[in-house]
Parts: sequence; structure tokens; C-alpha cells
Amino acid sequence: MDRPAVQLTVSLMPNIATLFTTPPFRRIRILYATIALFLLPLFFMGGPDWTSGPLFKAAWNLGHILFFALFTLALQPQDRLSGVRLWLGMTLAVIVAGIVIEWLQGNLGRQSDWHDILRNLVGTWLVLAWVKQPAGQTYGARQSRARAIRWLLRGIALALLAVELTAVAAVALRQYHISQQLPTLYDFSQSNPLHFWRGNVYRSTEHTFENDFSLRIELGTNFYTGAALDNLPDDWRNYEALVVTIFNPERTPVDMTLRVNDVVHDRGRNAYNDRYNRRLPLQSGMNRVRIPLSEIRDAPASRTMDMDEIRRLVIFTTQLEQRRELYLQELSLD
Repeated sequence: MDRPAVQLTVSLMPNIATLFTTPPFRRIRILYATIALFLLPLFFMGGPDWTSGPLFKAAWNLGHILFFALFTLALQPQDRLSGVRLWLGMTLAVIVAGIVIEWLQGNLGRQSDWHDILRNLVGTWLVLAWVKQPAGQTYGARQSRARAIRWLLRGIALALLAVELTAVAAVALRQYHISQQLPTLYDFSQSNPLHFWRGNVYRSTEHTFENDFSLRIELGTNFYTGAALDNLPDDWRNYEALVVTIFNPERTPVDMTLRVNDVVHDRGRNAYNDRYNRRLPLQSGMNRVRIPLSEIRDAPASRTMDMDEIRRLVIFTTQLEQRRELYLQELSLD
């Protein structure tokens, strides 16, 4: 080996020695802190917006568990606290941090979700329950009791994590079924319409058509009243028409409006002439309307609607003098 190479090797030896004599957990702790700091801005920017689908929102919420797990790993609170003081101290700290985060999100125009505080706690509790803590001076029955309590806490933390993961899996399964149900836009057998609709909507066995169920829409006396289907199949490109069947149980007609828009409209200025609007005069009894999709595609004044990213279908009316009920019997593509 030549002299310059020997000198370089000798100069590096102290650094290498320092690297391997540094406690590994210290380097890992710095890594955890770095990742947590990188993720922190995502509480206030990026991520899903109000037009994003349910699965993206549900999966994104799991980030609270990840962040607070990393935060706890970086903080290493078990180096200073133990036992009840460790759990109560970290639980209180995470609750306060969660309240501050949700308050800031609300003031920055983002949606606050107080369920996120529970997700924060799940991340911290998982670390507290599973990271090895310094052994205490306990023997015999006390040691066995401490071990049993630790495994109980581990089980609780894992159960809470399983609940959150199961909720996301349920959303994923529901969204998969939605993507596969075309040409049907809404499955009337769904027990909870609020997973799909906004408004006063209920599954009903009255005034059914080809299905065993209908959707009862209760109309109030607010200026705007109706129902919005926000969670629906979004790719309408391979079809020719939208079919809507509504039963009006009253003897008097009611004027409704049907609105359809894509994602571009939702993320824009929500201009009236940037979406599809059609008046639906509903007579007493059954009303069936077939609308060519070409009308919907060409409805925006300055562009063509994205038929592979349909985001919302709304049925509403304005300034009713008294409460009414309608029964949606069919909503499909043809």
C-alpha cells in the first residue's frame, strides 16, 4: 500500500471507531426524529382535499399512528419515566399535542377530526407497550403482575390498531365494490346510505321498482334541499345514457334539479355553467328519465366534462313550502 493510502486509512480510523462505539440506539433515535420532522408538515399541507375519495382519506389518517409512534421512539420517554407516570405523562402530552394540531388545522382551512387524537394515542401506546424498558427491582409476585399488565397493555394497543386497520380495509372493500357495480350507480340494498349520500336519506322497502329497496329522500323547507351522491363509480365513458327513476307519492308535482359534475368542477370555482344542470318536473307517481351522456359531457361552457372522473350527482329543489318525500328507485347507466 502506498503512503497516501496509509495516511488516509489512519486518518479515518478515529471516525470509524467513533461510529462503532456510538450506542446504536442513539443513531436510530436520530433517524426516528428526522423522519418525524419530515412528516410533521403533512399535518398542515398536502394529503386529501374535500374532493378526495374515501379510501385516500381513510388511508391518510393512518399517518397519525405512524407519526406519533416515530415521535415516541425519538423521544424515548422511558429513559426518564416509568410505570404509571410514563403512561399518564405521555398520554396527556399526546392529547395536548393532538388538540393543538386539530385547532391549527381548523384555522388553516383544513378539516379537523377529533378521532385523530385517538389515532395519535394508538401510535404512542404501541411504542410504550412494546419497546423494552429498563428492568425494575421487582421480584416474585410483583414481577409476574408487572409482566401481566405489560401484556395486557400490548393487547389493548394491538386491538386499537386492528380497529383502525379494519376500518380502512372496510372502506377499501366498499370502494372496490363501487368500482365493480357499473352500470349501477347506487346499490339500493346498502344498509347505511350515508356512506354514499349526503342529505336526509334512508333505505326503504316502500315504492320499490326492480330492486327490493328504494332510497327515501326527505325534502325540507330550507332554501336548498335534496341529496347528493358523492361516492359513486366515476368512469362513465363506456355508456350512452343516465337513467333516473323517482317515485313521487304526493298528488301534487314537485320541481327538482339534477346536477352532475366532475372533479375539475369541484376543484375549480363551482360555476353554474361548468357543470350539468337539468330541471326534473316530477309528476305524481313514477317518473323515469333517460339522459344522453353526450348532454352531460358537453354541458360545461368552456370545456368538455371528464367522463372518467365524475365526482358528484345531486338531486335537489329550492324553497319548498312544506316537507316532502321522494323515493329514488333506479340510478344507473345505459
